[in-house]
This record gives sequence, structure tokens and C-alpha cells, in this order.
Amino acid sequence: MFKRWRSKKASDEDTAVNKPSAARMNMFFFAAFVIFSILIFRLAFVQFVEGPELTYMETSRNTKDIPLAPVRGPIYDETGKVALAYSEPVQSLYVLLYEDYSNGSRQEEVQKLADELAAVFKEFNTGDKEQPDAEEIMKRLDLDYQKAHGYTPRLVKSDLNTKEIAYFMEKKADYPGAMVLEENIRKYDPDRVAVQVIGYTREFKGQQKLDKYREISESLATERDPGLRYSQQEMVGVDGLEFQYQEELRGRSGYQSIDINARNLPEGTMIQTPPEKGYSLVSTINKEIQLAAQQAITDELRKLPKAITGYAVAMEVDTGNVVAMASMPDYDPNEWDYDKIKYVFRNGTIASFPPNDSKPSHAESVVLLGSVIKPLSVLIGLKEGLFTAGETYPDQGYAILGKDGRQVRNSHSAYNGNITARRAIEKSSNAFMIDMVGKRLLNKYGSDEGIRVWDENMKDFGLGVSTGVDLPGEYLGTLEYKDKDESALTRLAFASFGQQAKYTTLQLAQYTTMLANKGKRMEPHLVKEIRDAEGNVVKKIKPKVLNEVDFADAYWNEVHRGMVTKVSSFDGFPYDYARKTGTSEQGTGPNKKENGVFIAFAPRENPKLAIAVVVPEGGFGSVSASPIARKIFDAYDEVYGLDGTPKGKKGQEKDKE
Repeated sequence: MFKRWRSKKASDEDTAVNKPSAARMNMFFFAAFVIFSILIFRLAFVQFVEGPELTYMETSRNTKDIPLAPVRGPIYDETGKVALAYSEPVQSLYVLLYEDYSNGSRQEEVQKLADELAAVFKEFNTGDKEQPDAEEIMKRLDLDYQKAHGYTPRLVKSDLNTKEIAYFMEKKADYPGAMVLEENIRKYDPDRVAVQVIGYTREFKGQQKLDKYREISESLATERDPGLRYSQQEMVGVDGLEFQYQEELRGRSGYQSIDINARNLPEGTMIQTPPEKGYSLVSTINKEIQLAAQQAITDELRKLPKAITGYAVAMEVDTGNVVAMASMPDYDPNEWDYDKIKYVFRNGTIASFPPNDSKPSHAESVVLLGSVIKPLSVLIGLKEGLFTAGETYPDQGYAILGKDGRQVRNSHSAYNGNITARRAIEKSSNAFMIDMVGKRLLNKYGSDEGIRVWDENMKDFGLGVSTGVDLPGEYLGTLEYKDKDESALTRLAFASFGQQAKYTTLQLAQYTTMLANKGKRMEPHLVKEIRDAEGNVVKKIKPKVLNEVDFADAYWNEVHRGMVTKVSSFDGFPYDYARKTGTSEQGTGPNKKENGVFIAFAPRENPKLAIAVVVPEGGFGSVSASPIARKIFDAYDEVYGLDGTPKGKKGQEKDKE
């Protein structure tokens, strides 16, 4: 019995020992399953997710893609036929260095090559154009790799002539590493059409100060698509439409693929993938009207003793299309010399800058509006219930401002007698605006709220805010009525007749458009279509209303009836039109400047075109600015017809199309 007990006990012990062994086996198999699952998942991830990246990293150690600049798309005028900017193909000579010539003992070989190339350039170029000599060629070959990697082809000379091209193609075997490659240089209409609007291009390597290009530069190291890579020598848009539509105009880079060795030098044959042409822009600028605007400003500047600059914007009332935007003087963009053009290369219709830094006393490009603000002052007064359309005001030729009895006079101290709001616009009464708008707005709302209401109305009409134009560098204005160093009474009084804020010519044109269409703030456009390389329209820019203001139709009509100031330059104009002259004053005493300002839209009953003109230091707007507007209206009438029927031969032909 003892034996049987021992056997049973032993059996129980064996069972107790076997139970944990089974658990350990289960844990082992489970752990093995998890490990194998992880390994399989990691293998799949490496193969399908990281595979392309690893493959690229591996191949990129031995193969480099050298970007070839894309073919930049053209910019056309409104007709879609006249190229205002275009890319012209040229042949350039590059040299690829297959050996390391940075060592002094080997530079003699390259010096011999440089001497031979310089002799060839001299032989085939007998004109006045300076050719690179041997010393310059050695710099361009960059033997010390200061500017480029060893595998990067060196540009020796651009724009080869036919004799040079034929020579290097024939002597290819005599110049190992030399390549004749087609490139493109940017050209602009020789008639200098809206050059500050079109903009210009410069090498990518010097443009990292611009946010757009700094971001691109920072992403180049990780950019895997060769078509999106920029070379340091690639020409990119820096201003105007060239900059604004850089991505559309650029196209895609081509590239040269070449194997490299451990010393980062090329070996083997280079394979070339050609670049792709960028999209083309069809602008809203009409060449004929634009040239008329430019010439009109130039003609007036010759007559004026002090003015040296002038600006004009012509904007279609219903579409927002800008058919002319002139900033004069301008320059020839095909002959860039910064020292000669530094005072005129910027677009004065949208930017703020003194026209000439050497003459700081001259007025800025962004000036006080003067009396052209008065239609809006009257609209505000009518809407706010400050007066009625039929209410009369006894205009003695001045308004009294403040407790000290200071007088603010009308132009020429004109005495107008009892006048209504409509008559106040026509006679350009400063006194009416001060007493009926500025003072009453202050009395109704108080200081801070009165300023806020004025500011809100200005911005509703596009004054002091972005116009939404498709151009870079737009200046929003200088709002002097917000300066609390002066009393609210002074600020509102002077703001009411245009002496407390400075705005751009484009902002003024947008405001004029709103007067014409009774309250719709149209977004101004400089581009109406974007087309692909085959000419297919890929995007059409449609008219856009940024905001609307709600004024009674009777108020608009009252203001329109007041915009009838006598302007001699429009004698014989075949249309009834609405207009307002302005003369803003800046400074006092010997530093006093009078800026000519003029706005108009035509025809009055069915407005088609709105125009704003600013001539800093031009004197009275009726004398300096209005003749420019008249010539632009005439040019538009010739091309399109202010009544819808083109009057000129070219316009009639366009209409038939």
C-alpha cells in the first residue's frame, strides 16, 4: 500500500512539473509568432513604402540629375496675339569637366582650352560686342568648385552665333566635354508696353530674399521630382506678372542624367530629358490703349514745370479688367541697367515710393486724393442722414474750424452762396464738406466712433485695403486720419475734402468703378486667360465682386449729377460722362506741393470704362491729369467703343472677329 501511495504521489508530482512546461511552450510559440509577424510587416513596409526612397538614395549616389531650365511661357496682350514677354531660343556652349583640374599642375591643360576658346570667339565675332577672354573663361569654368559641383556643366558663353554653333558641332571630337545646348532668354516687346506691370526675371540664385524662392531653395535638397527642381542659373520672375504667375509660366525643368564617381566627377555618357514649356498668359492690357496712356502721360510731363512722374489706370466697370496701367517714366526691360532705372522700375500705380531719391522734396507716387473724395463724402452724408439732397448750405468760401476761429478755405476762396450737396460736388466746396460732413459726423458719433465710421466707409470703397489685384507689392495706403496727434475734428474735417489719407492710383480707379456701377467693388484683373503650350484655355478669370455697399439709388443719382465739373480738355467729347477733378496739397510754404488728380467714367448712363489719373506735383487736376484721361477714353473708344461700337479700323476688325 505504501508503494501504491508513493506511485500516486510521484504521478501527481510529474503532473505538477509538466503543467508549467506546457505554458512555457505556448508562450514561446506566441512570441515566435509575434516576432515573425513583425519581421514580415517590416519587410513589406521596406519593400512597398520605403523601397522607392531607398532605391532613389542608392541610385542618386551614382547618378545625378542636373536641371535644365524650362521654357518660360509667353505673356500676351488682350488680343492674345501680341507677345509682351516671350522666350527666345539661343544656343549656349557648356563644358563638362571629367577630371579634377583644381591641382595647379593640371590647370595648364584647362588654360590651353580657355586660350583656344577665346581665340574662336574672337575669330567669329568682329562686332563691338565684347567677347569673353581667356581669363574670363577660366573663371566660368570654376575649377575650384566655388559655384557648382564637379559634375555640373559650366556655362562658357550664351547666345552663340551661327558660325560658332557650326564650328563646335563640327569640332566636337576636338573639345571633349564641350556641349552646345539650346536655352531660352527672356525678351520683351520693344515698344515698352506696360513694363512695370509685366515685370522682369533674374537668376534664381540671388532671389532668396523673396519668401517664395527662399522656400523653394530650402526644399531643393529633398525635391525628388526633377521637373520641379530649380538650377541656380534659372531665370525666375521677380516683379509684376512674371513673379505673380511664376508657377504657371515656368513649366517643368528638363534634366541631364550622368553617372558620377567617388570624387563627384562625371563619368560615362550624359542622357538628356528636354524641359517642358510653361503656360501662357493672356493679359487684360490692350497694347494700343496702353501705349496711348503712356504717350499721354509723357506728353503732359513735358508741359509741366515740376512734375516728373505720372500714373493712370483704366478699368472696365463691369469686368474689372484693367485695359491700361501706365507708370511713367518707364524703361527698356531688354537693357537692364539698375543705376539708370532705379527710380522708375517699380510700378507707381500700386506702390509707394519717391520718384527720385536724389530729389527728396518731390511728392510720392501715393498722394492725397484731394477733391475726388467729395462724391464719397456726400454719399456718406446722405446715408448717415447728416443732410438731405435738397438741403442748402450757405457757402461763404470758407469754414471755421476750432475755437480759435481758424478758417479753411475753398480753392481760390470761391464764394458759392447757397448750394446743395450736388452743387457742392460740382463746385468742389471744401466748406460744405467740413461743415456738413466732417463736423456733423463728429457730432453724431463722437471722436473715436466718428473716425471708425469714416474708416469703414473708405474701406468699403477699396480705399485703405487691398484691391485684390493679381500683382505683387501692392501698397494699402497711408491713413493719416487715424493719427491721434491731431484732434478728431481736424482729422474728420480735412478727411472730408481729401486731405487726410494717401491712396494708390489703382485704389482710386477701383473707387471710381464703384461710383460708376453704384456700389459693386470689382476685383481688378491683369490676366484674363491662362493657356497651355498648345493654346488650350486651362483657366479663364471671371469677374469677381469683392463687396457691395447699400446706398439708396437716389443718393447715387444725386452724386452722379454733381460730377459735372467743367473740364476743357474734354471739349468735343462725344459722350456724356461723369468726372471729378482734384488738387491735393502736401507740405506748406516753399515745400508746398500740389498734386493733380482726376477721376471719370463714361458713358454716364451706361458706364463702360472708369479712369483714374495722378500726376504728383502736376498742379490742378483739371490741367495736368484730365488731358491724360481724355486720350485714354479716346483710345478705348477706337478699339472697343464706349457705346459698344469700335470707332477705329483696328477696333472694327476686332469686332468682326
